[in-house]
Amino acid sequence: MSKPPKPPAKPSRHPGVPSPDDILKFVASSPGLVGKREIGRAFGIKGNNKIKLKQVLKDMQDQGTLGGKKRRMTAKGNLPPVTVIQVEGLDHDGEAWGIPVEWAEAAGKPPKLLIELASGKAPAVGDRVLAKIEALSGKGPYAHKAKVMRVLSDRAGRVLAIFRIVKGEGARLVPVDKKARYDLQVLQGDEGGALNGELVAAEIIKDQGRGMPIARVRERLGDMADPRNISLIAIHQHGIPNVFPAKVLEESEALKTFSEARRMDLRDVPLVTIDPPDARDHDDAVWAEHDDSAANPGGFNVIVAIADVSAYVRPGSALDREARIRGNSVYFPDRVVPMLPERISNDLCSLRETELRPALACFMTFDKSGRKKSHHFKRVTMRSAAKLSYEEAQAAIDGRPSPKAESLVEPVLRPLWAAYAALKKAQDARSPLNLDLPERKIILDATGAVARVTVPLRLDAHKLIEEFMIQANVAAAEELENKKTPLLYRVHEQPSQEKIKALATFLKTVNRELPLGQIIKPSHFNKLLASVKGEDFEQLVHQIVLRTQAQAVYRSENAGHFGLTLRRYAHFTSPIRRYADLIVHRALISALNMGSDGLSEFDIANLDETAEMISTAERRAMVAERETNDRLIASYLAPQVGAVFNGRIGGVVGAGLFVNLEETGADGFVPAATLGRDYYVYDEVRHALIGERTGETFQMGDIVKVKLVEAAPVKGGLKFEIVGEGRKGERPKIRGKSRKPQRGRR
Repeated sequence: MSKPPKPPAKPSRHPGVPSPDDILKFVASSPGLVGKREIGRAFGIKGNNKIKLKQVLKDMQDQGTLGGKKRRMTAKGNLPPVTVIQVEGLDHDGEAWGIPVEWAEAAGKPPKLLIELASGKAPAVGDRVLAKIEALSGKGPYAHKAKVMRVLSDRAGRVLAIFRIVKGEGARLVPVDKKARYDLQVLQGDEGGALNGELVAAEIIKDQGRGMPIARVRERLGDMADPRNISLIAIHQHGIPNVFPAKVLEESEALKTFSEARRMDLRDVPLVTIDPPDARDHDDAVWAEHDDSAANPGGFNVIVAIADVSAYVRPGSALDREARIRGNSVYFPDRVVPMLPERISNDLCSLRETELRPALACFMTFDKSGRKKSHHFKRVTMRSAAKLSYEEAQAAIDGRPSPKAESLVEPVLRPLWAAYAALKKAQDARSPLNLDLPERKIILDATGAVARVTVPLRLDAHKLIEEFMIQANVAAAEELENKKTPLLYRVHEQPSQEKIKALATFLKTVNRELPLGQIIKPSHFNKLLASVKGEDFEQLVHQIVLRTQAQAVYRSENAGHFGLTLRRYAHFTSPIRRYADLIVHRALISALNMGSDGLSEFDIANLDETAEMISTAERRAMVAERETNDRLIASYLAPQVGAVFNGRIGGVVGAGLFVNLEETGADGFVPAATLGRDYYVYDEVRHALIGERTGETFQMGDIVKVKLVEAAPVKGGLKFEIVGEGRKGERPKIRGKSRKPQRGRR
């Protein structure tokens, strides 16, 4: 049955202004921003007719025939050429989709738009983006795509919180953000099925007036009663992709075993992997022998074999696109968010003991002083002779071999350690930055709760693998530079002059100097660090030297690696967990004609964008890992409120002190208002709070005793009070108008 014909358009009931049909035609055909002003100009509206036009537009919006607001109007059911889109989720193919933020309710359900990243950071669910709207042809699920021009706000209007039922008050949300000052109210019917104690994503729907802000639960994320879910807070707060799209998983499951064609056979070379005991994937294997060449007396041949991920993850595939977005694997005490699916990271590409695997091997020759004489790269087939932990390998070389390692000591481990002894000579000669800042490791029990916190010993086995990897990374950068092949460098620039001057000013307060007026090298820092060994302020100097350093990043242009004192450096040794390494592998394959799976045109054209994306992902992972550790430790210490701990002042600001606990490495805050009976002045140069009358001093690096007065596991916050007094010092010299000092109270 055919539809009845539409009645003819009615003329406007406001003489002197266009009819609703004329306005709709104009809005629909306009390529740019359309609002009241543009409509008025197009139809020559002047004088009192502007008021009439305003009424016509209002009537049309009330009737639902015109959507949008004053400066961005659309015909009912139409989309403007440029609009704001809110990212709502991912479809079965892993593609992001969203809906227009401005959409008249009378126009019906908002359309789903396929989101296409133009450049820069990939938007996360909840982000709002400014996008150019383009029609799509075909019968797919989307009629339009939104090409991202700019990310406007991260998860705008969204909040991550713990859902709580408060007796007599109803549902509440406790935000996980440390900066959040208030809880949120959830009205009946807006709970989204959330249960008490669950982590949820919510949308603030009212944040005005004096009342409690109101929010609506949008998504349930996990039960926070289970400590194994604590890392979910950081994962969702920072938008870390932790679920692989169906298409990515389908591709990984469909992968076939690699081809051995055109590969060098190394299966009889006893390469070994040496990793942490709990390592789930194995990127690298090593081997060394004494060089019997008369031209290189006392020298060594070394092989560093790296998992050949490029044999499976091809440019342009769904696997590749997802790996580029993720940038790197993220490691939490309770879980790993991998860059690649487990089918690849823990199976096909992991250099498992005794199993055949594809690898990209770097063959290097060193002289007796550890200087590299030559290198070359080959795609190989290998079989790991043994999987050893750092501790197991070290014990074997120290005369306490395990049954597995016993047969490897003389033929495999001794040559490795002998080669490392030579490489150590060259390392000492180049004098890379040598900061002594021990890293703590959180050990969980079977329930996922913190069992203990340890400081792993720094063994020669760790240093051996680290130096072998550094040399392979250098060889990769040199090879690609010589071949003039595009690559991603790992860049660490020297500290800025402002930071150097600030450090020099501070060092005068501890009777040390830093040579100014010359190019600063890591050796200058190492000499300084050696001069403070054993001093009370040793840790203080190490911390401030660390803060002086620049952040390492990825770039397509070389600027050297300051900390390692290397002219060129690229990441080559961890393609399972870092996308930068995969790009370097592809570059080597292209440069050395080792296959058709090298750099693609997209890889080359978007190298700068990739560098920015993965550098951002790396920083995101570091913050997420640190915040998760803070939450786990806060949960661990919560039952110990009132207990006294040994700690060290790790930072000073005008508002108080940041204290790092000796046993667990936990960080907490001591408000200046809780210090002694004095006014405390913040000395920025000395990194100290100093009593105006008494000279009582609390300086970064000082050892202190603190009482735990508050622990907030959800936010990862700890609050302390100093037990006892600060050390004696000189009263501050206040010249001219000073900052208002912090007043202490007991």
